[in-house]
Amino acid sequence: MRIAVYSGSFNPLHIGHQAILEYLTREAGFDWVYLVVSPQSPFKDASNALTGRERYEAAVAAVKRHPEIHVWVDDIELGMEPPHYTIRTLDALRTREPENRFTLVVGADNLANFTGWRDYRRILREYGLLVFPRKGFHRGHLKARLLREDPDYRITLAAAPRVDISSSEIRAAAASGRDMARYLM
Repeated sequence: MRIAVYSGSFNPLHIGHQAILEYLTREAGFDWVYLVVSPQSPFKDASNALTGRERYEAAVAAVKRHPEIHVWVDDIELGMEPPHYTIRTLDALRTREPENRFTLVVGADNLANFTGWRDYRRILREYGLLVFPRKGFHRGHLKARLLREDPDYRITLAAAPRVDISSSEIRAAAASGRDMARYLM
């Protein structure tokens, strides 16, 4: 099966994530999406984050409300020893399920910094990326820059609309007293 691996902190899981999940299962041809809840991103501040287990349980509850999309909330990283590098997660998934083909899903903001990821060349060659649009990032230019390094990198730009909402915006608005329930998945 073709599996899209969509990892992140998901603090909280919101309608922008839902739009991506729907696109992956309805339009991009993936059999399943593995929503991998990360214990802590090395690129994010942990001071305002729920624990990995709390975010995992919240994601399971959110996904249960949408049985029409083929999403499995995976806690594989919660049981792994740090550091939590994406390549280690992808390799663990492939070891656990050698019959499946995995593709990593990222936003264009992550593509801009992808050369800073552990073993990014292996990710691009062995697993590949499906890249979603993000405000302020030109995916085509970022892809072209990486392909100059190695034309065999597997990078696909998702033909999906950009969703301009973020978990940090939702948390900030909720902290100021605004009701953000309509933005949650």
